[in-house]
Amino acid sequence: MSEKFVHPYIPNSVPEVQAEMLKSIGARDIEEFFRCIPENLRVKGLLDLPKPFLSEAALRRHVEGILSKNRTSGELLCFLGGGCWNHYVPAVCDEINGRSEFLTAYAGEPYEDHGRFQALFEYESLMAELLDVDVVNVPTYDGSQAAGTALRMAGRITKRDEVLVADTTSPDRLSAIRGYLTPDMKVSLVAHEAGTGLLDPADLASKLSEKTAAVYFENPSYLGFIETRGREIAEAAHSKGALCVVYADPSSLGVLTPPSNYGADLTCGDIQPLGIHMFMGGGRGGFIGAPDDVKFIEEYPSRLFGIAPTTHREWGFGDVAWERTSFAKRENAKEFVGTAAALWGITAAVYLALMGPRGMKELGEACMGRTAYAIRKLGAIPGVRVPAIGRSFFKEVPVNFDGTGKTVKEINEALLEKGIFGGHDLSGAFPELGQAALYAFTEVVTQDDIDALAEALAKVTGR
Repeated sequence: MSEKFVHPYIPNSVPEVQAEMLKSIGARDIEEFFRCIPENLRVKGLLDLPKPFLSEAALRRHVEGILSKNRTSGELLCFLGGGCWNHYVPAVCDEINGRSEFLTAYAGEPYEDHGRFQALFEYESLMAELLDVDVVNVPTYDGSQAAGTALRMAGRITKRDEVLVADTTSPDRLSAIRGYLTPDMKVSLVAHEAGTGLLDPADLASKLSEKTAAVYFENPSYLGFIETRGREIAEAAHSKGALCVVYADPSSLGVLTPPSNYGADLTCGDIQPLGIHMFMGGGRGGFIGAPDDVKFIEEYPSRLFGIAPTTHREWGFGDVAWERTSFAKRENAKEFVGTAAALWGITAAVYLALMGPRGMKELGEACMGRTAYAIRKLGAIPGVRVPAIGRSFFKEVPVNFDGTGKTVKEINEALLEKGIFGGHDLSGAFPELGQAALYAFTEVVTQDDIDALAEALAKVTGR
C-alpha cells in the first residue's frame, strides 16, 4: 500500500494527513492495521483489474458484457436448492418493496418513517402466526445469522457454553454458526442414522450434559428429509435443562407442524422462500421466533416492533425494550445486528398477506406433490437411486448417481448444455452419500419440467 498516492475519492489519503493520524494513535504505518491477517490471505501486488475507463458509457459496456455471461434460474430449468430456492414471486412483492417510503428508509426512524414501523409490525405478526409463536424479530442479515443468534440466546438464557448440532446441518450454515459462536461457545455434532438420516437418539443421549445450552436441528433437513423425531429430541434436551432450537423452512409450515408445537423453544430460519427472488449473495433475511417470556425477549439483540395507543387516540408503532438492542448499547451490546434485511421483511409480509393460511397450505401441498412425483420418475432411471438417504421429503431430495458411473459434476455439466440447472453437489460435504446431488422441486416446477429432467438424465447417464 503506497503512502504517497493521493486518491481523489478516498479521504485522508494525503501523506501529511495520514502521518498525523498515525502519530496520534501511536501506529508506525498503515500496514500495522493488517498484520492480524495471515500472509497467505493477503493480496500481493495490484488487483487483476482493467485499466481505468475514461467514460461512464465504456464502463457500462464492460460491466454489462460481464453480466451477460450469467445464466440465471429465469432462463433455464432450475432444480437448485440447498438454502435458496426458485419459488414464484408475485409481482406485488416487487412493487411494494420498490416504493420509496420503504426502499429509501434506512432504519425507519420517526424522522423518516412513512409506515415502515407498521409494515414491520405486520411482518412480525404474520410470521408469528405462521410459526405459532408469540414473538418474532425484525429480520437479521440471513438465516445463518439467525441460527447463530438463536444459539447465543440459548447460551445466555441457560448460562451454558455448549451446543449440540445435527451433523446433517447445511455445511455453509454450520460454518457460520461456528464462526458466530467462537470463542464463547463450543459446537459439537450429533450423528444421524445411516438409512433414515434422522438424528441418532443414542448419540444425542451420550452427548447431552449439564453444559449443553441447546440442541439444534433443521426441519426439513438440509438433505431434504423431514425430521420426525422432533418431540423426542426436544424432550431429551429439556430433560437436561437445555433448550431446543429448530431451523425451519417457512414455506413448509402450511403443511408441516410448526416446531413450537413439538417442543422447540426457539424457531429460526430464512425468509427467502417468501416472495424473494434468488439472488447472488442477497435477498435473505433471518427470523427468530420465541414465546412471550421476558427471559427470551430480553436476549433478542434485534429490533422488535409493537403497537400501542397514542395520546391522539391513534395507534402507534415502535420499538419494544429498545434498551436491550445493539442499536442502543452499541459496542457494549451482547451481539450486533444491522438493518440490511428489514426491506425483505416487508416483502415477506406482502407475500404472507397475499397467500393467507389457505395459500400457504396449497404451496406446501404443491411442493410435496411435485417432490413425490420426481422421486418416482427419477427412481425409474437405471443406475439412479432416489432417495440417497431419508424417507419423507418436503421439496428437496438427494439423488445418488453411483450406479451410472458418472460424477455429479459430469452430470451437471451435461445438463447445463441442455438448458437445465441440475442438483446441488453433495459429494464433497457428505462423501458417505457417494456421488449424490440435492434436487429441489418447488411450486414453479411442472410435471413436464420433471419429465424433461428425467429424460435429460437418462440421456446424459447413457441409460
